[in-house]
Amino acid sequence: MTNTTPPFQVKIVPVTPFQQNCSLIRAESGAMAVVDPGGEVDRLLAEAEAMDGRIEKIWLTHGHLDHASGAMELKDRTGAPIEGAQAEEAFWFSQIEEQCRMFNFPAADTRNVVPDRWLDDGDEVELDGNIFKVIFTPGHTPGHVVFYNKDAHLAFVGDVIFKGSIGRTDFPRGDHQTLISSITKKLWPLGNDIQFVPGHGPMSSFGAERKSNPFVGDQALGKG
Repeated sequence: MTNTTPPFQVKIVPVTPFQQNCSLIRAESGAMAVVDPGGEVDRLLAEAEAMDGRIEKIWLTHGHLDHASGAMELKDRTGAPIEGAQAEEAFWFSQIEEQCRMFNFPAADTRNVVPDRWLDDGDEVELDGNIFKVIFTPGHTPGHVVFYNKDAHLAFVGDVIFKGSIGRTDFPRGDHQTLISSITKKLWPLGNDIQFVPGHGPMSSFGAERKSNPFVGDQALGKG
């Protein structure tokens, strides 16, 4: 699935048996950022080449194996620095190798992640002049972040919210009420017109989810 929203292009590449939505963001110059390279690094490099792009940034929303297992290999092969998540996510980044063994995760080179830069609420990441605001959204994991581009009305939300659902909170250091608060107090104020790329499944908008999401919709929360 490819969406063209000036001044950059986004290609969503579901990777691994988890079908995690890895996003390739290509600026007009050809500079690219990869959001959540969960695996299949050869395929991601081929996709970048097909888009006539060069990977210069790696951005991580959180540290679960299906989102971050390919990050260190991709860094090695491109030289791109890893930015994110928030520092509390060291809890999960330090367990990636163990997670992969537990789940027999099919990745050729999975390593615990050591980011080049930790991010926090209000920080910014940049791709060739395109600015993405960092929004700290814990609940699914303790250090989860969202990347939001105001100009494109687009957010990359990892596993915070999905079309018709929300992220799981039954993993260690997950918290349901914290997740609800992250969605309603951090994401809803961005506006109903904001489209989002979730970690799995189809895109949606905050407005559509406020109307119909059974977990965080306005009616579900007694606001409808």
